[in-house]
Amino acid sequence: MKRFLLPLLVIPLVAAPFFLKPYGIYLLSLWSVMTIAAIGLNLTLGYAGQISLAQAAFVGIGAYTAALLTTQGWPLWAAFLLATAICLAIGWLLGYPALRVQHHYLAFVTLSFSTLVFLVLRNEEWLTKGVYGISGIPRPTLLGWSTKAPVDFYFFCLGVLALVSAATWWLVRSPWGRAFTALRENAIRADSLGVDTRRYTLMAFALGAGLGGISGALYAPLVQFVDPTPFALGLSLNLLLMVVVGGSGYFFGPFLGAMVAVLLPEWLRFTEGFYLMGYALLVMALMVLCPAGLLGLLDRWTKPAGKSAEISATRSEAAVQGEGAR
Repeated sequence: MKRFLLPLLVIPLVAAPFFLKPYGIYLLSLWSVMTIAAIGLNLTLGYAGQISLAQAAFVGIGAYTAALLTTQGWPLWAAFLLATAICLAIGWLLGYPALRVQHHYLAFVTLSFSTLVFLVLRNEEWLTKGVYGISGIPRPTLLGWSTKAPVDFYFFCLGVLALVSAATWWLVRSPWGRAFTALRENAIRADSLGVDTRRYTLMAFALGAGLGGISGALYAPLVQFVDPTPFALGLSLNLLLMVVVGGSGYFFGPFLGAMVAVLLPEWLRFTEGFYLMGYALLVMALMVLCPAGLLGLLDRWTKPAGKSAEISATRSEAAVQGEGAR
């Protein structure tokens, strides 16, 4: 399935901008940027099993870091590094509440952090210019290649997405990725097998936050103007929607989920005033028919019935043993 999905994604993404108008290219660029943020949330939620509603805050921190630095003459690569470092550090610190609380309590903690960041972005005008925002954000020039044109900047975003995807592919197949999965399935069993659940919980938050910072550092030069509004709770919920609809815990889940959240509303524009209602109904139908996401549904269709039952039984046994240990 993965061998077929990769060319199905890559070939249209490379060819599409040559047949689209500037707004269509902008939407593809926005899809690339949001996919990076969704990949980060998928690491935290899908692989490590830690609920987070703070991803919009990290995208905002990355966007404002890039905006403040590049408008002062800093190169974008320096803004990338600093935004990633800041978000990694804050994400690591935000992981500490996850060592104490779980499930909806953790969601409330991350929601509170997201609200705090939004209020800082809106009210601290000496730093962020408040509701007036920061304009005139330049697009980078790399080794003589200017990315001012929409097509050029799209391919720049696509290149960053490819690098992030390759790094994430390696990570989820490394011992770290297997430790994340063990943490998600049964933290008590993972701890009994010698997995340092404390460290991997903090790492899950830090890595997810770092990718959110990279996404924000791309978002700022894409729109060339940032203000606090896009980084409110709505963006966190939208990113959560991308992960869940695409398939939480699946590598390609954020890619498909971002298509549903970013591109599907535009494809439904032909319905005029009813496009948002149609979008909501489609998403609701998707979640009813395939609660495991699009890739979860595809995985269920392609796997043999016996293998799926065996996996379900193994997970159920692990859950029962975990409850007994508690």
